[in-house]
Amino acid sequence: MPVWRSYVELTKPRIIELLLVTTVPAMFVATGGWPDWWLVLATLIGGTLSAGGANAINNAIDHDIDQLMRRTSRRPVPTDRVNSRQALAFGIVLGAAGFGWLWATTNLLAAGLSTSGLLFYVFVYTLWLKRSTTQNIVIGGAAGSVPALVGWAAVTGDLAVAAWVMFAIIFFWTPPHFWALALRYRDDYERAGVPMLPVVVGEKPTLQAILAYSAVVTGVSLLLFLTPPVGWVYLVAAAVLGAVLMASAVRLRSAPQRAMSFFGYSNVYLAGLFVAMAVDAVIS
Repeated sequence: MPVWRSYVELTKPRIIELLLVTTVPAMFVATGGWPDWWLVLATLIGGTLSAGGANAINNAIDHDIDQLMRRTSRRPVPTDRVNSRQALAFGIVLGAAGFGWLWATTNLLAAGLSTSGLLFYVFVYTLWLKRSTTQNIVIGGAAGSVPALVGWAAVTGDLAVAAWVMFAIIFFWTPPHFWALALRYRDDYERAGVPMLPVVVGEKPTLQAILAYSAVVTGVSLLLFLTPPVGWVYLVAAAVLGAVLMASAVRLRSAPQRAMSFFGYSNVYLAGLFVAMAVDAVIS
């Protein structure tokens, strides 16, 4: 494998894609229609650099547990395609570049928010919470919620209530999304000593928590309708997507082997919700 591909792999492109899916619709809603495409491109570049930097640093820090988990054992650092120092340096460079790029092309608030997401992910989630508490992904999910704020701030230079509701949607979506993955790879996390919820409390309480958080995120998503930027198109989409999410969570309780099916739909749910925001902003 070419070296450059290993470095790209360090950035976890599939995770970045999901983060950027929440950034662009936030820009549509903040604009109230079509945002400036150069601004969108600039924000996406900066967001990619920051998120990629956070993920590369995460790879460097977690190389020891990644070696023990089948799901992560083929990553660049555990396989010695890139050593941990190189991964750390690469991540720091990307993070610094992301801050500089966003400051130069958007504004200081967007740059600062993006970098705060990186720092939270590295220092709060990876270094502190991940190996110490079942609430790791609950609190750590704040890092993945920041891109919506970045998108809004890039357009307006400030943060409105709607931006914080978007943040809350992603924040409450994150636990059930990752707990479904943790159910599927429970043995991996147990082997690595990571206290994910299914490892510590077992399957049944985790399934109950997934259902509870699915209800919360569905309710929070409907709150966005109470803010000026979105209308009935978004409300209908959020209600339908939320109903399916709840039904999937209920089915999961009686069929835990469907964890990856729920995980897959949770991706569709979040993407669909934010696409609906953008569509609503354009046609309203």
